[in-house]
Amino acid sequence: MKVLVTGANGFLGSWLTRKLLEDGYEVVVLLRKSSDLSLIKDLKVEKCIGDITDLTSIKNALSNSNIEIVFHLAGYVGYSHQELQLMEKVNVQGTINVVNAILEINPAIKLLHLSSVVTIGASFTEQTILNETSIYNMHKYNFGYFETKKSAEDYILKAVKERALQAIIVNPSTIYGAGDAQKGSRSTQLKVTKGKMLFYPNGGVSVVAVEDVVNAIVTATRKGRIGERYILSGENLYLREVFQMIADVAKSLPPKYLMPSFCLELIACLDDFLSLFNLKGPIPAERARVAKLFHWFDNSKAKKELDFNPMPARIAIERSVQWALQNRS
Repeated sequence: MKVLVTGANGFLGSWLTRKLLEDGYEVVVLLRKSSDLSLIKDLKVEKCIGDITDLTSIKNALSNSNIEIVFHLAGYVGYSHQELQLMEKVNVQGTINVVNAILEINPAIKLLHLSSVVTIGASFTEQTILNETSIYNMHKYNFGYFETKKSAEDYILKAVKERALQAIIVNPSTIYGAGDAQKGSRSTQLKVTKGKMLFYPNGGVSVVAVEDVVNAIVTATRKGRIGERYILSGENLYLREVFQMIADVAKSLPPKYLMPSFCLELIACLDDFLSLFNLKGPIPAERARVAKLFHWFDNSKAKKELDFNPMPARIAIERSVQWALQNRS
């Protein structure tokens, strides 16, 4: 079976591409001319030059090959006000282009869309665990990444209902594994490995291993139901627990002091103010506010329908940290 992967040169995309090749798929990857290919340079894939923000290049990739599944992983993660326009272009318009290209070239092509748990929402207390039926509650914060991923997902679900798009959506939580230290969003954890963080926020995240995510993505194309979302989350942990696990592996000192939520809000307000002058605060407002929340989720639907059985968070974190330590410059 021949498949197309967008975002194949990223952390998760490279893991998925390797998995697909191991499983016997013929893989075509859509790459920009300027893409860094270091993570997939040794893989036997067919390279197609293009960009999800360019509809014509996506249609060309689908027209020139007998593609049966599109794995749409390409996206942009940003936390600053200055990055919103780029997130709109990549996360929203890019996804619209992928959908429209599929429906124009061959509506029978199945789309596996990589979304995120940010489209499910977040909780304000540890007592609330969210699932696929939870009502999205983040609009009032206008978090750029949350909103653009939600818009993309909504467009897909609408296309399923109104245009018979054959799409399945997966929503991973915070992914850990070998090589994730290259992600820009992992800078805080790298500080913990060096013992350079004094404070921790009172929020929480759900940790899942990259191996479990890629297995579930592939399984979703066989067992997932069209038009359904599947949360791919692991253990729900306080951030202080995550930082402690990281420090244990790195043999460093974990953050000692709790950063009160009101302090994080003050930092966020400072960044909001400075952004009016095109300046940046010590921490992006969105990142500060997100750290106060509990990103805890129920993965029982994926367990039941996709045979999802995530490994313990400690193992995923160990693999992440060990890779970071071995490859530290």
